This record gives sequence, structure tokens and C-alpha cells, in this order.
Amino acid sequence: MQDGFGLTILIIFIVAMTAAFIRRTVKDKCLKSLSGYPVVLEIASGKLVWGILRVENTGFELTYDIPHQDVQGHTENSFLLYKSEYDQIIMLSRFENALSSAGAEKRRQTIDKIHHPGFFKRSQRKVANFFNTLKDSVLEVVDLVIGQAKRSSYGSLLASNEKYVSKLKTEVFGSFGTSFEPLLERHIGNRVVLEVKRNGQIHEYCGILKEYTADFIELMDVTHSYEGFTEKWPEWAQKTADLVAPRRLATVRHLAE
Repeated sequence: MQDGFGLTILIIFIVAMTAAFIRRTVKDKCLKSLSGYPVVLEIASGKLVWGILRVENTGFELTYDIPHQDVQGHTENSFLLYKSEYDQIIMLSRFENALSSAGAEKRRQTIDKIHHPGFFKRSQRKVANFFNTLKDSVLEVVDLVIGQAKRSSYGSLLASNEKYVSKLKTEVFGSFGTSFEPLLERHIGNRVVLEVKRNGQIHEYCGILKEYTADFIELMDVTHSYEGFTEKWPEWAQKTADLVAPRRLATVRHLAE
């Protein structure tokens, strides 16, 4: 009985530590690529928020370069959007001319690497895609192994701790958020046309397909502007930008030149 209790405590500890590590370290790749840069966030209400982006697993924060005086009289220094509110996102934009010289150079190098990925990068992507393709099959194998183990001498222990085992499985496999899409994969590094639904209309953006995940698509080197926003902030007017849009609204429709 004491051995069983000790094993239960050990399982709970392992699940808690693993889940905490995954939640802290795993972030959406598309959002993460804009982290640390000045970004304009467009949300469904039509509101535009701009600041330095900091991405966490549970959401992100935009820190203003200048404190904002709210109409109610208080001062705001940042804007937080939680993961549960991601359905409000229309688009995130990083404008090239808003970057520092170091940031602009790093961006240029990133574009060059997309066009000419090295051997390690190509191999890493192939392995990741292979795993994502087999993820469902791996889950079935894990369930089969657990089912067989339940019929062993440790079956009662596994049964009593099944919810913790299920949580660990969900945390580990759920953290691999990239959904392999062969149609998109073959166009990584190529110019494509992205259709984005906004207020019942389709808007097209032509740029280099850099990355996609289960939730977002990222394009680089897009000519982009915000109407009604550029009169006060002309630096955002019809400039080169990198975009991240949610896949629920965005679709890669054409290969472009």
C-alpha cells in the first residue's frame, strides 16, 4: 500500500513538473518570431494596438514606447491579450521601417535563410514534419501500451492514476502545435497570396511564406498599410511588413511571383 501511495505521489510530481515546463517553454512559432519587435495588433473590434511584443505560452503583451493616457484619465503602459482571446486577432504586423538597424539586418538574414535553408534547418524541419504526420499514430500506440500495462501487475496503479497519465499525454503531444500541411509545406520560402477575411470581405496580401502552425500563418516582405492610421503615424503608411494572421481567417490561395 505504501509503495502504491509513493508511486502515486511520484506520478503526480512528474506530471506537474512536465506540464509546468511545457507551459513555460512552448510558444507558437509564428508569434514567437515577432517577439521582441515593435508590432501593430489589429483586433476584431477594429482597434489597433502597437508596442513591443512579448510572447508567452498563455498569451502576449504589447508594451508601449510612450505611456497612453486613457479617456478615463488613467495611464496605461501595455496591452495584454490572453490565449483564450486569440479569436479576437485579425492580424499582427511588424513594419520594416520601425525596426532598429540591428533588427532590420536580422530580418534580412532571416529572409535569406528562408530562401536558402541550410542542411541542418532542412533536416530539422523534415524530422518535425515526420513527427507531426505520425502524431496520431503515436498516440494510438501510447494508448495501446497503457492498455496493455493496465492488465499487468501494475494495472490497478495505472487505473487509479489514469487522469494524471492522460494529462501528461495531452500536455506533451498537445505542445507540438504545428499541424503538418503538405500544400503549405512545399511553398515555404516562396511568394504566395494570402487571403484574410476582415469584416465580411477578402483582403489579399502577397509575401514570402515563412511559417505556419496549427493556429497562425506568417508572411514576410508584404506591402501593407492601415487606412485611417497613417495620417497620424505616417511611418506605418504603405510600407514593407511581416504579417502573422490566424488560420481561421487566413488562407494561402495562390503561388505568386
